[in-house]
Amino acid sequence: MTQRLKDKVCIVTGGAQGIGLATALKFAREGASLAVWDLTQAGIDEAIRRCREAGAPAEGWVVDVTNREGVDTAARGVLERFGRIDVLVNNAGITQDARLQKMSAEQFDRVIDVNLRGVFHCAQAVVNPMVEQGFGVILNASSVVGLYGNFGQTNYAASKFGVIGFTKTWSRELGPKGIRVNAVAPGFVMTHILDTIPEKVLQEMKHRVPLHRLGTPEEIANVYCFLASDEASYVNGAVLEVSGGMSV
Repeated sequence: MTQRLKDKVCIVTGGAQGIGLATALKFAREGASLAVWDLTQAGIDEAIRRCREAGAPAEGWVVDVTNREGVDTAARGVLERFGRIDVLVNNAGITQDARLQKMSAEQFDRVIDVNLRGVFHCAQAVVNPMVEQGFGVILNASSVVGLYGNFGQTNYAASKFGVIGFTKTWSRELGPKGIRVNAVAPGFVMTHILDTIPEKVLQEMKHRVPLHRLGTPEEIANVYCFLASDEASYVNGAVLEVSGGMSV
């Protein structure tokens, strides 16, 4: 069976856990070389180990996407190690929920810094090498919250709506240079973010989805893999909702 990402060099931010880890492992099985960026060395080391077990060359960098100097240093490191950058998955993100009346400026700023400014930093750090080689794929993590909003998530919704704005703009700017830019908008996905949610609330979430279940990180990773591959060579500027039909 042909590996869909054979010889592609792929960066996954937030790649040591959740959807990011599932994406890194999927890409590894599909023949990619992996650059895993995350906040903790221990998590990165484990992700690298699993990627290598899957047969992929893999290296890791401790990166805070809000720190531009650190992002630029890591991007240079990827180029030095692998010689090129083909795919960036802008997956790193956080939540700090509160209703508008209760949300602090610190909560607002932190989520915008990671989820929006961080996406900008990472894309800008890799775009010149992609332009020089005449090829690249940038995949941004939005959310169904970035399509429809959500109670208690002013900051998160703003960041995920903003990511869609990035995607639409960059696809216009970079398409003529051979670079495709798309976004994925996951619905409710079973990751550690949901660990603190009561079972009753989880059941209510499931019933809001026509498939009556939550998604898995692997199901989101499969979509990233398609969009990163040449199978999606004419997909540009798209926002692909992966929510089990939640918005139907």
